Amino acid sequence: MKNRWNDDEAHQLNHETMPDELSLRVYSSRLLGQEPDLVLHGGGNTSVKMQVTNLFDEVEEILYVKGSGWDLATIEAAGFAPVKLAVLQKMAALSRLTDTEMVNVQRTAMLDPQAPTPSVEAILHAIIPHKYVDHSHADAVITITNTPNGEDKIRQIYGPRILIIPYVMPGFILAKKVYEMTKNINWQAYDGMILMNHGVFSFGKTAKESYDRMINLVTVAENYLIEQGATIKHIRSVVRENLQLFAYLRRAVSRIYGAALIAKLDMHDAAAHFLYLPEMREIVNRGPLTPDHVVRTKRVPVVIKEETREETREEIDKMLAIYVKDYHEYFARHTNGQQTCLNPAPCWAIWQQHGIVSFGTTLQEAAIISDIKDHTIRAIQQAELLGGWQALPEKDIFDMEYWELEQAKLRKNTQSPLFKGKIALVTGAASGIGRACVEEFHRQGATVVALDINPQITTLFQSSTILSYVCDLTNQIAIQQAVDSAVRRLGGLDIVVSNVGLFPVSETIADMHQNTWQKSLNINLSGHQMLFQASIPYLTLGIDPTIIVIGSKNVPAPGPGAAAYSVAKAGLTQLARVAALEWAEAGVRVNVIHPNAVFDTGIWTDEVLKKRAKHYGMTVEAYKTNNLLKVNISSKDVAVLACAMAGPAFAKTTGAQVAIDGGNERVI
Repeated sequence: MKNRWNDDEAHQLNHETMPDELSLRVYSSRLLGQEPDLVLHGGGNTSVKMQVTNLFDEVEEILYVKGSGWDLATIEAAGFAPVKLAVLQKMAALSRLTDTEMVNVQRTAMLDPQAPTPSVEAILHAIIPHKYVDHSHADAVITITNTPNGEDKIRQIYGPRILIIPYVMPGFILAKKVYEMTKNINWQAYDGMILMNHGVFSFGKTAKESYDRMINLVTVAENYLIEQGATIKHIRSVVRENLQLFAYLRRAVSRIYGAALIAKLDMHDAAAHFLYLPEMREIVNRGPLTPDHVVRTKRVPVVIKEETREETREEIDKMLAIYVKDYHEYFARHTNGQQTCLNPAPCWAIWQQHGIVSFGTTLQEAAIISDIKDHTIRAIQQAELLGGWQALPEKDIFDMEYWELEQAKLRKNTQSPLFKGKIALVTGAASGIGRACVEEFHRQGATVVALDINPQITTLFQSSTILSYVCDLTNQIAIQQAVDSAVRRLGGLDIVVSNVGLFPVSETIADMHQNTWQKSLNINLSGHQMLFQASIPYLTLGIDPTIIVIGSKNVPAPGPGAAAYSVAKAGLTQLARVAALEWAEAGVRVNVIHPNAVFDTGIWTDEVLKKRAKHYGMTVEAYKTNNLLKVNISSKDVAVLACAMAGPAFAKTTGAQVAIDGGNERVI
């Protein structure tokens, strides 16, 4: 493992508001956090012991320890919780302390009540008599511990300069165990400490010394794996793509979970190779790489084996039902009667012949589970080459999954955004109503796919949960490719906002150019029909699926000189009505919004506004509110209505046409 310490970089973080000791703690923590083979998505923790002068001009010993919720890869000084060292050390001497009590006492001992909750390993950091302490979940080390005679291998690899601690639960129990084992030892005789099946601790008088020791300890383990031939040679394996079946799997797991989930499908060489291991089904059911992962991944994935092409949906349902049954039995075997059973839905699936799927309520959560899965399947294969994959006993994994601190989170009343886990596709997304719909659905929790012919669409939205594609929405192949790509990345489709459109130049029927007529039909009507056709196979497999069509006031109340636009929009409305009839049986709702005079869209330039206002003998402001309610209609107003139509308020409505125009006499 490469040592990334750089003296110049280390001291660039120093400034007047951060002591040198803390700035170096931040720097070395980031080095550890940015190495996924050491620390994965918030795992691990670090600390530094410092002297601080309090309000009463008294000098106190304070432990600055990583706070809960902070990621070492990006941690700032504010991410370290300052806790009185003496209190933590006294806590270690107690004979009994629940983890809930431990958290409460630690918070009362903090210098800053606004700081994050200290790591559950704070007591352990406090009793190690070194200024800097680092803790990682190094893959190489944990892989070795997850093999038969793993402890003997660790002793053979490291010799007497490493403390070896048998596995116990993190938190107070672990701190107490280490406290009792190390009462009379000379800490200076050790370079680090290995917690079996859990991770590695290193320490030193400087941040660099502790960091160097961590890198050296892990490098030794990595070299051992190489020397023992525990390296993986991936054989390229064939995987089949079946996007409709993928969408079905995502919906089936979402129904078990009770809410919409994003599904991430991995078909890379490492995943494909793992699918075809002869012993895969058996070894993957032995448990996770480290118990810390179980909160995100559960103890085991679901394994779905496709028997025949015709019976794949039945096979998915069958294997998921078995998984849920097994999970409930697992809970019943180990519960103390006081715990609440967690959601039984799998967090990841080994889908033979197709790939490995990770599920999450957000794209980020699915990606985190996918990363953990990648590290897990690599470790499993290395451990098999080293004598066999041997995870912790089921009961130890259960105790971590049902840890009282995790159970406490279930009792918190947290309300999720309305569209969390939902996948929404919006066309004409680079401006006006389309852009507002992207932003509003995203604000309300959806992962959004934004389509537009404008190349600027790819840089318009600065969010990892908005996927942007350049797409000519008059090209059937381009539309199909964009929809398929979205499903491939996210697992399905739930909401389609069919918005793309243009307002052609004003021409009477007698004077109309054929190009004006045809272009309007192509974009305002045919493009929507092709989008419907590309989307419907996935929408029928979606979560509460719906199509929202952006029509126009010109449908119920056309105007002269707008035949090309009005006819196309009327045809679009009729298309939506027929779609509502055809797809109601599959549960797909189709509704239409008819906006009017939405002046923050591209067609309404200052010049056009002045011209239209003058035509009616009005000021621009009077023209903009020329409706019964005397209100201005914005793109966001339309987007908010679109979100309402996709939500529970319209759950039992299809085929409806709703005006958003402030009240128009001609429409009414």
